[in-house]
Formats: sequence, structure tokens, C-alpha cells
Amino acid sequence: MGPPDGKSPDGVRGGGCATPGPGPSGTPYHPFATAAPFPDDPPRQPRTVTDLCGRLSAFVPTVVVCQDDRMRSPSIGRRTRPAYPVLLLVAALAAGCDRPAAPADAWRDPSPMVTAAQPAEPASPRPTPPAASSAAPTPTRTDVRRVFPVRAGNVDYHPTHGGYPGTDLFADCGEPVVAVTDGVVLEVSRVDRFDKRGPLGPNNGGLSVSLLGDDGVRYYGSHLSAITAGVDAGVRVRAGQQLGKVGRTGNANNVCHLHFGLSPKCTGTNDWWIRRGVVWPAPYLNSWRKGGNRSPVAEVTAWQRKHGCPTSPGRSTAGG
Repeated sequence: MGPPDGKSPDGVRGGGCATPGPGPSGTPYHPFATAAPFPDDPPRQPRTVTDLCGRLSAFVPTVVVCQDDRMRSPSIGRRTRPAYPVLLLVAALAAGCDRPAAPADAWRDPSPMVTAAQPAEPASPRPTPPAASSAAPTPTRTDVRRVFPVRAGNVDYHPTHGGYPGTDLFADCGEPVVAVTDGVVLEVSRVDRFDKRGPLGPNNGGLSVSLLGDDGVRYYGSHLSAITAGVDAGVRVRAGQQLGKVGRTGNANNVCHLHFGLSPKCTGTNDWWIRRGVVWPAPYLNSWRKGGNRSPVAEVTAWQRKHGCPTSPGRSTAGG
């Protein structure tokens, strides 16, 4: 126990009894964790955890808590205060001392939270593949499909024709007449205006349809008995689409057949002397009938380069 002035033998006021320390015999040891301060003690400045850890590391293994010198009573002997709360506090502080402080430049995992002050960095956009071209390639004249103009099994025709190049395809009246290829309808005649007493040539075909194919060739059929509804000038049709029916209108001489002609598009209307045919169709009909696709483009183009677009029929007015 210290001297009566309340100080320990080494001159430091203690908060509890002096206990033998680990040094030479008689050297007092003052624990840091003591009883709560009394009212007459001067206020102490709070210490940081680092300070506490430095002081605790020297005596944590030998902490002993005993009665404060000022808790003497003439009637009550020394009272020992429970050490459990203090020991728990010391253990907690000591555990904290074993954990080294992280350096200022140490790596820290990024926080998964996003705040208004620190928005998340947007992800790099993936490169957009180049858009595929939506424009379809322009079909060449050799790409078009062609079919035989009459959809029937009992069709006959001659390789020649009187007066000008053309072909008469003989079939029963009412057999379907179809578009040879994809294209746009140029002219439609739904009324038979043929009159033997009238001018020869313009109305010889009776009911007729002319089609400008996508290959640039004009395909003409006449002497029809009927025109399919909806087939009008400017209407687009497909290869094999029905245009009308085999008949004997115009100057067909009461014989059911289809007059068929190939020509270039010249004035577009009323060039009947060109429209009725300028090249022989038989070689092409032979191919289409067998499922081939022989093209008349080269021959028709060559004819137009040589003859242009004649403005009159010349001497011949026969045929339809």
C-alpha cells in the first residue's frame, strides 16, 4: 500500500493499490485500467485507441484490480471490485491493437452502391455491327423466268406466219392465256372493234393484252375470248398469272387460237404494226414449252438497233 499522501513510492498518484511489478523486488506496478475516477480528481483528456494500445501492451497479462486507497472505511475492510468488466474492455482493446491500420494508399474494393455524387461509370458500348443492306440487287435481264403463254396440253403452232414475224397458237377456246414473264401491263383491249369494212390493222386483234416484261421485251396476245378481271394497263403481273382465255375475236376467221408476238416497246400505244411482232417466236416457244428459259432479248434489241421504231406499218396490214 502507498504512503499516506495518496502517492505511490515512485511519485505517481495511483488510482488503486500498488502491486509488485515484473521488475526488481519492491518496484511498484501501476495498472492502467482502474476504478472510475472520484469527483476530486482532475478531468482527464480522452486518449485515442492508439495511445491506449501502446500503454496496454506492456501490462495486459498482469492486470490486477484492487480496492482504491480512498475506499477505506473504519467499519468495513477492503472491498475488491469485480474485475470482469475491466478485463473484457482490456481484451477488446488488445484485440484491436493486433490489427494494423491500413495505409492511406491501400487498395479498397469499390463499393457496390451508386450515389448521386459518384454515378456509376457507364459500360463501354459494344460495337454495332454494320447494318445489312436492305436494298435488293437489281435483277438483270437474264434473271427473269419465262413460261409458255397457253396453259393447256393440246396446243399447236407453226414456225412461220404470213406477212410478218409472229405465231398463231391453236388451242380450244377458253384455255387459259398466261403472262410469259413478270412485268407490267401496257395495253388492254376488252372490246372487239374489228370490222371488215373498217381500216385494216388497228383492230385486227379483237380482245388483246400486251405486257412489258422485266427483261424489256413486249409480249402480245390477241383474239382472246375474255380478259381476266383486274388486268388493266399499269397493273403488275407475275409469270404464269392468267391474263385471259383463248378465243376467236378480231380477224381470227372463226378459228380458236392465240396470236403471239414479240417486239420492243416503242410508242407504247397504237404502234400495232410493231406490237404484233417483229421477230419469229417459234424458237423461244419451243424452249418455254419444254421448261427452258431462252431469252428473246438479244434478238429484239438487235432488231430495234437496225430498224428503230417505224412510224407506219408499211405495206403489210395483215394479221392481228
